[in-house]
Amino acid sequence: MKGAATLSALVCLLAVTAAAPAAPDAARHPKPADKGGSLLDSVPRKGVLRVCTTGDYRPFTHREADGTYSGIDVKMAKDLAKSLDARPKFVATTWKELADDVADGRCDTAVGGVSITLPRARKVAFSEPTRKDGKTPIVRCADKERFGDGWLADIDKPGTKVIVNPGGTNEQFARTHIKRATLTLHPDNTTIFKEIVDGRADVMMTDASETRYQSTIHPELCALHPDKPFTFAEKAYALPRGDAQFKEYVDQFVHLATHDGTYAAYEDEWMK
Repeated sequence: MKGAATLSALVCLLAVTAAAPAAPDAARHPKPADKGGSLLDSVPRKGVLRVCTTGDYRPFTHREADGTYSGIDVKMAKDLAKSLDARPKFVATTWKELADDVADGRCDTAVGGVSITLPRARKVAFSEPTRKDGKTPIVRCADKERFGDGWLADIDKPGTKVIVNPGGTNEQFARTHIKRATLTLHPDNTTIFKEIVDGRADVMMTDASETRYQSTIHPELCALHPDKPFTFAEKAYALPRGDAQFKEYVDQFVHLATHDGTYAAYEDEWMK
């Protein structure tokens, strides 16, 4: 009788344990299937990779007059889609809304010279970096001597007209460091360098990669110390948080492209 009672108690204990809620740790870390699966599976199934991009940041992303997109990262996005047996669907965004658009599911990734920042990293995950970069000035070549060595103390002076595009890291940098010069926001990043060429602005501080590119298409403009920028940054592709499988795949895609000459070849098309 004692053995039967013990067995009965054990059966009851196992039944209660099986019916109990999952452990807190399991609840905090749901499997991808609990959230509808990974993009690594759904993108090939749907045949579409949704790519957010601003279209205003050559050489990385540029929206043409006919609505199509070109640029280094646009080509990379097309390759990424092809590797997933999908076609790219480009979704227009802005620098201010880019991270939110990925976080809210409007797109599967965001590309186009996107810098990794801590505020953005609170909303999205980032792929392995594609390149290093940093903020540096670009001015009219005729005014190079006016700005000496091109450091912030040479730029942030009364009488200097600094121009910047809104909503991204350029504006954040300018508002942090420009206190005495006149700072003007210019809403169109595709025409902002013409403002310097035409004398309506004197300086813009943006990523060294962009200053190099703009100085090739605007010979009147010179990048100042692009090899020694004010800041350190890395560019990467923004991805949804919590999808480890998709992030691992995109990491591997970027790693291969930046080591087998693919990314370098796309850069050369624009930078040389």
